[in-house]
Amino acid sequence: MEGRNLRDFLEIPYDQLEEMNLQVKEARVNRVPFAQIQEERMRYLQDEKRIKAVTVCFTDLEGRLHMLDYDKKFLLKAYDNLTFDGSSIRGFTAQQESDLRLRIDWSAFYWLPADVFGPGKVLVFSEVLEKDGTPYSGDMRSKLRLYCDQLFAKEGIEVNAANEIEGFLFKGRDAERRYHEARSFDFISTGGYYHSLPGDDLRRFIDSAAEVQRAMGFANEKDHPEVAPSQFEMNYSYTQALVAADQVLLYKLLCRQVAQKMDMTASFLPKPVTGVNGNGMHTNLSLSRNGKNLFFDPQGEDQLSASGWDFIDRILNNANDLCLLFNASVNAYRRLDPHYEAPNQIKASAVNRGAMVRIPLGNERSARIEVRSVGPDANPYLALYGMIRTGIEGAPSGEDNETKRTRTRFLPDNINDAIRLFKASNWSAELLGEEVRNKYMELKQASADRCPRALGSMIKSAEIQYHHEVTNQYLWSMF
Repeated sequence: MEGRNLRDFLEIPYDQLEEMNLQVKEARVNRVPFAQIQEERMRYLQDEKRIKAVTVCFTDLEGRLHMLDYDKKFLLKAYDNLTFDGSSIRGFTAQQESDLRLRIDWSAFYWLPADVFGPGKVLVFSEVLEKDGTPYSGDMRSKLRLYCDQLFAKEGIEVNAANEIEGFLFKGRDAERRYHEARSFDFISTGGYYHSLPGDDLRRFIDSAAEVQRAMGFANEKDHPEVAPSQFEMNYSYTQALVAADQVLLYKLLCRQVAQKMDMTASFLPKPVTGVNGNGMHTNLSLSRNGKNLFFDPQGEDQLSASGWDFIDRILNNANDLCLLFNASVNAYRRLDPHYEAPNQIKASAVNRGAMVRIPLGNERSARIEVRSVGPDANPYLALYGMIRTGIEGAPSGEDNETKRTRTRFLPDNINDAIRLFKASNWSAELLGEEVRNKYMELKQASADRCPRALGSMIKSAEIQYHHEVTNQYLWSMF
């Protein structure tokens, strides 16, 4: 018996993982019927004896990823009756009405690299339901899915998205949670834009994370060090909006996991260090119908169609209403600093990187708009839902293109002003409903109240300690 391996859990080579995950992604994009996918996934789990657990994911109102590991045999028996205590999740139900349900989205199924996430596990996303099985109002994933499904069913419109997510790599594990002790972050590298030696820590991290990303079916395009010291970005191809939002959460999860294994911290704070560029989550969007890009017009201004410009106009006209959705933390407003290519101008431009909307150079396949004012700590489902619905239904400005290009307005430069504008907005209430709008606003106000009102020039411990992606229950309760 000595030396015998008693565990035989699933471990799949990276090239095979990529092939399997891309097949699942293709089925999602092609809208294979849900019942068919559910049957296939459950049959697979039943037959694959080497899987021990299924990681079921959902997000709260602020976009934090929550994960529950279900024993595979239990899940197969109880998949239609998964409940959890919603009162323990910030921004969810009150204590007296705490029980909520999870509905597994079997189309959002991922095989995981065993060396990063452990052997014998697969991951699947879920949506949050009320007791009666209806979508929970605070679950932004279901809100985004339903809106995109309605667009496709009624008008044949598919929403395509891709996110460019920047992050920092710092020395040591849990560097964000320990910030109040050290009062600073330690860079891994000071090499700068596009530059790092093949074997240095930043490049090793990027290579390792990109391998995991590729294996999980992201369809990688390029990766590189970014402008600031120890900053990185790993780009991947556009896809359906809901898939893209799921990938934002997986991107941050895998980066954090790879960094931790290397005794480092991957941070997606918008501005963790003063004096250098911050982290953005530039969001590229286009609409298509029957495979035709509705935003492309070779004769249009900047080769963008009239419908593309109309989409931009509605976003710009409602920019202040959306700002709190795109910049969801106290720290996010440090990034909206014009000295560091900050996209804080409420205008659109093909060349001005200070504009909140950019029109990238494109062709019939790649024509799109790029909303640059989104922070990487935004709830991706909420940000995309707000962006898409506003671009289609939001009130237009009525201004001519020349006025929109020359007149410059600015986004709020602090969270308190953003909360005030959000509270006064009729559009924010229509987007989310009064109850969810107020819950979201209360969460943001609670973070703002724990931090100095004036940002000042130096990072304050509180804006990191009470950040929604960093804080833990213990620290929050000590306020």
